[in-house]
This record gives sequence, C-alpha cells and structure tokens, in this order.
Amino acid sequence: MKHTQVPESEQSKELFAYFGLAVYYGQALEQQLTNLLLLTKLSQGKTPTEADLTDLYQRKLSNSLGQLIKEIQHHFPFSEQETAQLEEVWKQRNHIVHDYFKERIQETFTPAGRAKMIEELKRFKNKARRLEIKLQGYCTEMFTKLGLEEETLH
Repeated sequence: MKHTQVPESEQSKELFAYFGLAVYYGQALEQQLTNLLLLTKLSQGKTPTEADLTDLYQRKLSNSLGQLIKEIQHHFPFSEQETAQLEEVWKQRNHIVHDYFKERIQETFTPAGRAKMIEELKRFKNKARRLEIKLQGYCTEMFTKLGLEEETLH
C-alpha cells in the first residue's frame, strides 16, 4: 500500500476549499431541482395535501443529481441549452466527487498542478452557481404564480 502525505501549503488549503465549494454547489443544484420539481407538481395539482408534499420532498432529497435532472425534464420546459448545461454540470460533478483526486493525486504535490486544479474547480463552481441561481429564479417565479411563501419548501 502506497502512503502519500497531504500537502500542507496555503495553496493546498485553497485547493481543498474549492473542492468543497464545488461539492456544495452541486448539492445546492440538487436542492433547487427538488424545489422546482415539487413546485411544478404543485402547479399541476399533483400533490394535494401537505403530508403528500412533505413525503415527496423527503423522497426527492434522497435522489441523486442525475435522477433529479432526468425527472424534472419531464415536468419543466427547460431550453435545449439549459438541459445541456444541467447534464454537463451533472457529469462534471460526478467526476469531481468520485474520481477527481484519484486521477489527479500527483498534481496535488506541485504548485503548478494545484494551480491548474484550483482553476478547474473555480470554473465548475461558477458554472454550477450560475445554474443554481437560474433555478432559484424559476422557483421564485413559481412561488409567486402559486401564491406561496418561499419558506414553504425549506
């Protein structure tokens, strides 16, 4: 078994911070997709009681990003560009969470490698954040349309 030491530099801490932000924004997207899915179902009259809504919300929170993206596409009219962006972020998020450090471990030991990884993670974070904000806007529109307060789903 090969033993590796974790780099201790400030740049290493920055790398791990951006990794954390990338994961965070992936989860924020999951939350917004869950909200949007529930609001869409509410707007179609598909969740008649508060208990049904709560049950559905809890079930959807345990779904993966990929499951949520596939399901919401049947209920919400995303543009082709938005659908492509969601699928791209989903694939990138899966790569970051499951394979990123396994494939790139050697790069974590050099300043140039860490800098490159930080830039990649920043780009992903920014892309996921923009999508999350867009979805949040759709949710806000639906809350208004349905006459609900935003705390309903939190």
